[in-house]
Amino acid sequence: MKPIGRFFGLDGETTTWGRELRAGAATFLTMAYILFVNPAILGEAGMPRQDVLVATALAAALGSLLMGVVANYPFALAPGMGLNAYFAYTVVRTMGVPWPVALGAVFLEGVLFVLLTLLGLRRALVTGIPMALKQAIMTGIGLFLALIGLHNAGLVVFSATTGLSLGPLHEPTAWLALIGLLLTASLLIRRVTGAILLGILFTTALGWALGVSDPPNRVWDWPRWPSETFLALDIRGALDLGLLTVVFTFLFVSILDATGTLIGLARLGGFLDARGDLPRADRAFLADSVGISLGALLGTSTVTAYVESATGIEEGGRTGLVAVVVSLCFLLALFLGPLIEAIPLYATAPALVLVGAFMMRGVEEIPWQRYEEAIPAFLTIALIPLTYSIAHGIAGGIISYAAVHLFSGRGRTVSGVLYVLALLLVARYIWLGAD
Repeated sequence: MKPIGRFFGLDGETTTWGRELRAGAATFLTMAYILFVNPAILGEAGMPRQDVLVATALAAALGSLLMGVVANYPFALAPGMGLNAYFAYTVVRTMGVPWPVALGAVFLEGVLFVLLTLLGLRRALVTGIPMALKQAIMTGIGLFLALIGLHNAGLVVFSATTGLSLGPLHEPTAWLALIGLLLTASLLIRRVTGAILLGILFTTALGWALGVSDPPNRVWDWPRWPSETFLALDIRGALDLGLLTVVFTFLFVSILDATGTLIGLARLGGFLDARGDLPRADRAFLADSVGISLGALLGTSTVTAYVESATGIEEGGRTGLVAVVVSLCFLLALFLGPLIEAIPLYATAPALVLVGAFMMRGVEEIPWQRYEEAIPAFLTIALIPLTYSIAHGIAGGIISYAAVHLFSGRGRTVSGVLYVLALLLVARYIWLGAD
């Protein structure tokens, strides 16, 4: 065990095996919903759901393993929410693109991602983002996490008249989520080790005991290879001139989404250096990029870093061992599907809400007295949850930052990379709209 500890640098990061294992388990439990949500969404594109389930687990396992071993960060990867909806509802159902061709587009996106990483262009994008925006990204992601958690708990619902509204509090799931939230918060305040994981397990057990959700009939089942989706991608079809827009849309949204998530998580975990840059950023980006192409080969939509990794970071996880634990959990999930499926969303919702609260600390370091920094930062924070998109929020922040500085006579203080990125974003929204 000591060689493994030295490889991940457990001593240097002032962490322990137990803390890393708990952090990995907590991260997995808060993102395990993708095992059931992703097959449901991609199933709407005509893909076989059982195959997508296995492909999702394998892609998450491989992506997280790469992140842990290559980059040594506690960031977990899995097929991303939002991009899977774009894949199914926009590309396949609206545009009429066959799902194998759409998988080919995802594969090409991953290849381009790798090239950008190897050429150092993606790192340049990260270093070109000002510190105020980096802090705002973390805060906005925190609000986004809290919104997802409150929605999963049934405490907040989407309304046709007001956009968002208070959910039906007479539902038992809402009360169970509230109990789990208060219990987990109390354990955190008392500095109880493993508080978030204990809160998830207690809320699940209480729901089973009260009959709100059903315990599993069996603990495990044998998985099967995703023969219908494995290597089913059509790369030649994706190279068609008319589909290049799809490829670049996948790429562009992934760059914003994954980069923003990595910055926010790194900021939360204290991994950024004095200049606000992420050490070993190229390795992290490479793991993320390769994961995209591997996921397409297996038969799932774009793999990306998960904001739910913040749960493990708050649990004390500091090294890539956390991501390796998540990887192993996804592999075990192939056999423990009935058990994992019995963990309801209302049990993991409190963890997302509390982690969202922890990520608010980024607000303290934003220079609010300097309007040229404060206004773009605020727009970033507001747009991420209100548009239900990390990518749109980051885009709003970058465009407004460049514009505010340029029109206020402070244009020379902004990096050229940010101006180029802002122009590309403006062109993207003019050309493709908000999809």
